[in-house]
Amino acid sequence: MPDTPRRSKKNQDVSLDALGLEMGNRPPQALDFEEAVLGALLIEPGCVDEAMEELTPSCFYDPRHRTIFEAMVSLVNEHVALDLLSVSQKLSSLGQLDEVGGAVTLAALSQKIGAAAHIEYYIKILKQKNIQRDLITASLDILKNSYDDSVNVDDLIDMSQSKIFAAIQNSVKKDVQEIGSAIRAAMDDVEKAQTQTGLSGVPSGYHSIDRITMGWQPSDLIILAARPSVGKTAFALNIARNAAVDHNMPVAVFSLEMPTKQLAKRLMTSESGLPAEKIKGGQKLEPYEWDQLEFKLKDLAKAPLYVDDTPSLPIMEFRTKVKRLVKTKGVRLVIVDYLQLMQGPAELRGMREQEVAAISRTLKATAKEMNIPIIALSQLSRNAVQRSGSNGKPQLSDLRESGAIEQDADMVIFVHRPDYLGLAETPDGKETTEIIIAKHRNGETGEIPMRFKSELVKFVEMDDTLLNQANSYMSPSSPTLDNTPAPSGGYNPFEGASGFE
Repeated sequence: MPDTPRRSKKNQDVSLDALGLEMGNRPPQALDFEEAVLGALLIEPGCVDEAMEELTPSCFYDPRHRTIFEAMVSLVNEHVALDLLSVSQKLSSLGQLDEVGGAVTLAALSQKIGAAAHIEYYIKILKQKNIQRDLITASLDILKNSYDDSVNVDDLIDMSQSKIFAAIQNSVKKDVQEIGSAIRAAMDDVEKAQTQTGLSGVPSGYHSIDRITMGWQPSDLIILAARPSVGKTAFALNIARNAAVDHNMPVAVFSLEMPTKQLAKRLMTSESGLPAEKIKGGQKLEPYEWDQLEFKLKDLAKAPLYVDDTPSLPIMEFRTKVKRLVKTKGVRLVIVDYLQLMQGPAELRGMREQEVAAISRTLKATAKEMNIPIIALSQLSRNAVQRSGSNGKPQLSDLRESGAIEQDADMVIFVHRPDYLGLAETPDGKETTEIIIAKHRNGETGEIPMRFKSELVKFVEMDDTLLNQANSYMSPSSPTLDNTPAPSGGYNPFEGASGFE
């Protein structure tokens, strides 16, 4: 076992002891239980597998006990049975036998074993003490850095969250499940799906997409990628609006690129049906347009849509905010615009590929832990534009800065506008758009034709009827052309969209 980790751990012990003396407390430890576990490993072969799975060397506070356990781990990795002789020889070959007190100490440990049936309880105690020590160590580092004026406050917050999170996560292990229990849970979902007429996830508001996805599924990480200025933010806002306004599902949008006021103006444009120039102030609003604006924005203003525009958001701060939003606001969908603008762990700054990979992993872990879908926007490299013979159509390999994004994503969606990029001419001008589902871990892939109404900052389906388009411009006195209110609840993508093939 290398010396460096052991020395650093000893330094940590010194810090813990110093802090304990300063506060009048002993660092959390259970030396009797450490001896009982090591003794059980020496004479009870049935205890070895469980101990090796649950314990790490840091679970042992006494440096001698930690050294002995490290030697035991080495023997197990070499497929050598543990006993007094093998452990003694291993320590001797590493030059550590005298360090732990010689063979006499090992013999004494073998006499201190409690009931082997209690090994699970002993292991639990050691893990608890280790968590306490890790939290004390993290708190000590946070305290030291908090007094250091040279440490940036944002870096301090990021470091603090990372250390606390790491101390907690190191102790969390999920037990394996029998396939029978998993099948029973899956059967419950199947039975529930048979009684539902709508989607199993959060609706996108687009029939063609929801037919393939059955809504954005809980625990999924969805990557929405495109070249700059193609419309990925607009598409993401359309999705957020559809879920929050049409279906009253709480949605959180983390906008790292655009301030909240600009996002609000985009939503106002697509919701009101008024040209973007009028919302921006480039053209003056007519009196009737003011009435139209106020009427159309009533539902949007009451929608459960939450926006955070913190720039360069640290990934651990994002995780904390999502947990709070899910707990306090019941958020069902999270959108991040966009992934490459987030800050990864401080220790990976300067190693861009590893930093982006850490961000991607944390996004997926957060989606899984909170059981909500997370849609993360991502930039594409210029490879798609420069590639010949493919009409510039993006591929999974075009995702920028890390292959981990493709690996972690449950679904990858591209927004492709070849005419906008100057790669093709279409009779509809710059409206023609392709929504490409390039990866779908739990379903089919495909290409969905859509239109992008740039003056409204809005995506619509190809079969969007003239009636629906006309309704978006109606005055407050006439909610719809046929005076029929829009349907509520029970959204079913398999109804009312005959144009899909």
